[in-house]
Amino acid sequence: MARALVIINCIILAIGNCGGPLIMRLYFNNGGHRIWFSTFLETAGFPIIFIPLFFSYLNRRRSNNNEGENTRFFLIKPRLLMAAILIGILSGFDNYLYAYGIAYLPVSTATLIIASQLAFIAIFSYFMVSHKFTPFTINAVVLLTVGAAVLGMHTETDKPVHETHKQYMVGFLVTVAAAVMYAFLLPLVELAYQKAKQPMSYTLVLEVQMILCFLASLVSLVGMLIAGDFKALPNEAREFKLGEAMFYVVAVLSAIIWQGFFLGAIGLIFCASSLVSGIMISVLLPITEVLAVIFYHEKFQKEKGLSLALSLWGFVSYFYGEIKADKDKRIQEEAQLNSLPRRTRITEC
Repeated sequence: MARALVIINCIILAIGNCGGPLIMRLYFNNGGHRIWFSTFLETAGFPIIFIPLFFSYLNRRRSNNNEGENTRFFLIKPRLLMAAILIGILSGFDNYLYAYGIAYLPVSTATLIIASQLAFIAIFSYFMVSHKFTPFTINAVVLLTVGAAVLGMHTETDKPVHETHKQYMVGFLVTVAAAVMYAFLLPLVELAYQKAKQPMSYTLVLEVQMILCFLASLVSLVGMLIAGDFKALPNEAREFKLGEAMFYVVAVLSAIIWQGFFLGAIGLIFCASSLVSGIMISVLLPITEVLAVIFYHEKFQKEKGLSLALSLWGFVSYFYGEIKADKDKRIQEEAQLNSLPRRTRITEC
């Protein structure tokens, strides 16, 4: 079951991580200008989470009825709730930074910057949740970071012609800030799980995700109100290059796809760790590069091919290390069991 959850979260994360930036850029490429609205779409799909939560509630109620117990719809307790509210507010501002960067940078350049967050995740994870490093983990982090650095070569050739150098540089720096802030948020979620003082389950992870996205959406709605997005959106929809109907289709798809990214990210934190989630995100970024080349005809320089190879190498290195560590642990446990006196082993059995 645990392995199945990991696979499911990896698939969901892959769809969101690759599709989110592409559809966000589709909005900006075809006449979209509202950054707070784009930020809102990153988390506006949270009502979808009510569907699995409802089925989980029905399953728990059926089990509790057999035992004569009452069933609560929500399992989250105040301590974890307060942590989720804080992280949700911070996520709202982080989403704005990311949306701002996508508005002024090519997908390839934004992807490069986001890939660098893995190094920050490793550092924050070490200090916040005492994540231990192995040679394979360090190797994976180095390879993925080098891959991101290689990807940065000749990015100036990708600068959109209609943007000034100042806009490009501001977008670059803001995206760096978004990467660092998200690298801080992933271990913060893991720390919240550890300090929750209640048994963690995947149902509880879904509740945390819903609260995070709800608070982040509220931050975005306040931003939209201040920026005047509600007045500007009807006119923007009419002038959208792909048509008014497609404007709303893009908005809905964006909300759904981005929900997959956030759900997959915090799901992997629950199933493994924040560092695993960060490594998975970094592995998928070069794939986003390839998709950007296919759909938006961005240049695929040799640096991008080398970055893809390094990222895949880092991915294999990390999971080989995890498999080896698990195997060594089982061998050690068997050796300890075999070293016990025969009578002790029989008694334990």
